[in-house]
Amino acid sequence: MTLLALRSVKKDFGIKEILKDATFSIEEGDKVGLIGVNGSGKSTLLKAIAGLETIDSGELWKNSGAKIVYLPQQPDVEEDHTVLEQVFADSGENMRLVREYEEISAKLAHNPEQTDRLLGKLSAVSQRIEAAGAWETETNAKIILSQLGIEDFEARVGDLSGGYRKRVAIAAALLAEPDVLLMDEPTNHLDALSVEWLQSYLNRYGGALFLITHDRYFLDRVTNRIVEIDRGDLYTYSGNYAYYLEKKAIAEEAAQSSQRKHQNVLRRELEWLKRGPKARSTKQKARIDRVHEMQDTEFKQAQGKVEIATAGRRIGKKVIELHHICKAYGDRVILQDFSYNFNREDRIGIIGPNGIGKSTLMDIITGRLEPDSGHVEIGSTIHFGYFDQHSDDVNLNPNQRVIDYLKDIAELVKTADGSIITASQMLERFLFPPNQQYAPIHKLSGGEKRRLFLLRVLMQAPNVLILDEPTNDLDVQTLAILEDYLEDFNGCVIVVSHDRYFLDRTTEMTFAFEGQGILRQYPGNYSVYLDYKKAAEQAAAEQQQQTQTKVSKSQTKTPQKTTQKDNKPRKLSFKEKREYTELEAKIPHLESEKEAIENTLYTNPPEDYTELQTLTEKLAQITKTIDTATERWLELAERVEE
Repeated sequence: MTLLALRSVKKDFGIKEILKDATFSIEEGDKVGLIGVNGSGKSTLLKAIAGLETIDSGELWKNSGAKIVYLPQQPDVEEDHTVLEQVFADSGENMRLVREYEEISAKLAHNPEQTDRLLGKLSAVSQRIEAAGAWETETNAKIILSQLGIEDFEARVGDLSGGYRKRVAIAAALLAEPDVLLMDEPTNHLDALSVEWLQSYLNRYGGALFLITHDRYFLDRVTNRIVEIDRGDLYTYSGNYAYYLEKKAIAEEAAQSSQRKHQNVLRRELEWLKRGPKARSTKQKARIDRVHEMQDTEFKQAQGKVEIATAGRRIGKKVIELHHICKAYGDRVILQDFSYNFNREDRIGIIGPNGIGKSTLMDIITGRLEPDSGHVEIGSTIHFGYFDQHSDDVNLNPNQRVIDYLKDIAELVKTADGSIITASQMLERFLFPPNQQYAPIHKLSGGEKRRLFLLRVLMQAPNVLILDEPTNDLDVQTLAILEDYLEDFNGCVIVVSHDRYFLDRTTEMTFAFEGQGILRQYPGNYSVYLDYKKAAEQAAAEQQQQTQTKVSKSQTKTPQKTTQKDNKPRKLSFKEKREYTELEAKIPHLESEKEAIENTLYTNPPEDYTELQTLTEKLAQITKTIDTATERWLELAERVEE
C-alpha cells in the first residue's frame, strides 16, 4: 500500500533550484535512505513531506490513514516538561489515561470522605489502562530512553544539552509508532553503542522509514532503497548503500560513454557540414536538421566533487607530548595520570560515551584548557587545525558573505601542487558556485556551513589536524573525499567520532575512555577495537562460567555424603535454631509493614505517580519476602517438633 507520493513536485529558493520534477513514492515496509551533497535539498524534502515547507507546484499526496512523524535535526521541545512528559507529549490516549490515574490518586489523598467513589473510578481507569497497554507504553519508553543513554526520567528537558534533547525526541518518535517515520540525521550526537541499538531497533521496525544520515554503516544496514537528490532531480536505487555505490558507478560510466559517442558522432557530422554539402535532397536537409538537434542536446555533467588540495606544512620531529595529565571537575575524574607522545604519522581515533571527556582532552592538547596537574609540550613547528563541534557557530557571522569569510584568512591560496588560486576558486572546489559565494552565510544549509568551516581550517595549512565529530552534518560524498585527503595528509591526525565507518577509514590506533579517568590505548582501527573487546568479554564470561561450575560442584558434594551416612531427618543445628527464632520475630514485623503499606495505598495514596508505583512495587516485594520467610519457618518448625 502506498503511504505517500510526490508527483512532478517543484521547489525553488531563487538562488538554487531544489526540486525540478520530483516523482517518487513510499510503500509499506520501505526503508529509504536519502542522500545528496550538502545544500541539495534533503532536509527541505523531508520538511515538505512533514508539511513544514510548501512546494511551488506538483502534488504531494499522503494516505489519509497513515500516521507520519518527523524528527528534525534540531527538535522543538517544551523546556518545562520532564523527560517522560516530553516523550509522551504526542502519545494521545495512553498519556491521558495515565494522567487521569494520577489526578484521581491525588484526589484520594485530599478527599478521604470520597474514598469509596474515587477508588471505584481509580479501578475503572486502571482497567482501561490495562486494556490500552498504557503501563507497557511507559515501560517501553523507559527502555528506549535507557538504551539512548538517558537514566533520569524526571529531569527537566530545558536543563538537557542539545544532544540529549535529540535523544528524547528520538525516543518520542519511536514510541509514537508511526506508519512513516521521517528522520533527519538521527545518529548525530549519539555514541557508538546508542547508534548500534538504534540500528537494530529500526531493522525490526514495522513501519516505513525515510531518513537522512551521514553514517554509512547505518545507511547500509538499515535501508532497502536509496534515493539520491542531484541538482533538483531524484534517482532511485532498489537496494542498500553498497548496492547504490555499485549501480551509481555503472550509471556514471554509461553516461560518460554515451556522451563520448554523442560527441564523436557530432564531430563527424560537423566535418560533413564544413565540406559544404548542397541541401538539395530531403535526405541531406534531414541530416542538417539532425546536426542542429545534436548541437542543442544537453548532457547533465557528473556531480561536482569537493576538491581538497590545500598546501602542506613542514612538521618537525617533536609533535605533542603529554606528561602525567590529570583533569577533574569536582568529583568527576576525566583523566588520571595520562601520558603519550604523538608522532608525525599518528592516525588516532578517540572514542567514549558522550560527556566522558573527549573534547576536554582536545582542549588540553591545543592549550585551550589547562590540566589540573602534569604538562603538555608542543613542538616548535606545530600548527593546529581544529575542526570542532561548535567553533563554526561562534565564528560564522550570519550576515557576512561567504567569500569574505574566507578572505579573512587569505585572498590567495597555495594548493598541494604548488599553484596559486583565489579564494573564489577554492570555494568552487568546495562546491560553492559563484552565485552562492556572494550570498550571506545564513542562506547556507547546516551542512554547507560545516563544509565552509572545514575549508577555512584546511586553508591555514595545519600539520596537526584535530577533527571533533567531523561527520556531523557533512554529506557522505564530502566525507569520502575527506577520508582520501587524510590518507595523504602530511602530519598527525586526531579524530574524535562516533562514526564507525569514518574511524575505520582514517585511524590506525584507538584511545578509549573507560571511566574513572582511564584512557586506554588499543592498536588498530575501531573494528579491530570492537573485536578485541568482544574477545575480552567472551573470555571473561567463560571464566565466570567455569568458576560457577566449580562452586556448584563443591556445593553438591556435601549433601550427597550426608545422605549416605544418615537417611534420618536431621535435628536443627545451633545456627538453624537461631534462624528459627529470628523468623518467628521477623514475620509479624513484616506483616505489620505490609498492612501499613496497604492502608496507605487504599486510604491515603500519594499524589505523585512515581511514588505510588514505588509503594506498589514495595508491597509486591514484601509479600514475596513474607511468603519465603513463612515457607522456611514451616520447614524448620517440622524438624523442631520431631
